[in-house]
Amino acid sequence: MQVTIDIESEEPLFGQLVGQIKKAVQAGQLLPEQALPSIRQLASDLSLNNKTVAKAYKLLERDGVIQTKGYRGTFVHPNALKNCTIDLPALVQAKLEDAVRAARAAGATDSEIRIAFSQVMQTQNMGETK
Repeated sequence: MQVTIDIESEEPLFGQLVGQIKKAVQAGQLLPEQALPSIRQLASDLSLNNKTVAKAYKLLERDGVIQTKGYRGTFVHPNALKNCTIDLPALVQAKLEDAVRAARAAGATDSEIRIAFSQVMQTQNMGETK
């Protein structure tokens, strides 16, 4: 698999990496259980900050495209091909659009919706830190 990062692109570097790894899985260039380079190695190979690669790996792991097996390393998830087709940002946006549409239909103003959204996010974040 060849990864090419375009520092001139408007797409964030971590997003480019996520997209290219997903495309490699879909094209059969990365197979289930195949080992991936360590964060440090890939960052060095691509002249990127370790945190950029770590963020990409974290998102790919969240999406079920890769899995970390402790000290053994990072590998392509057994269900990576199926999981590549899930567009989580689009799913989240669609659910938020539905919620905003329902709130407006109930008579809520945009300001009330924003305040409620902020409160929900704050409550959820506080619940995660406990």
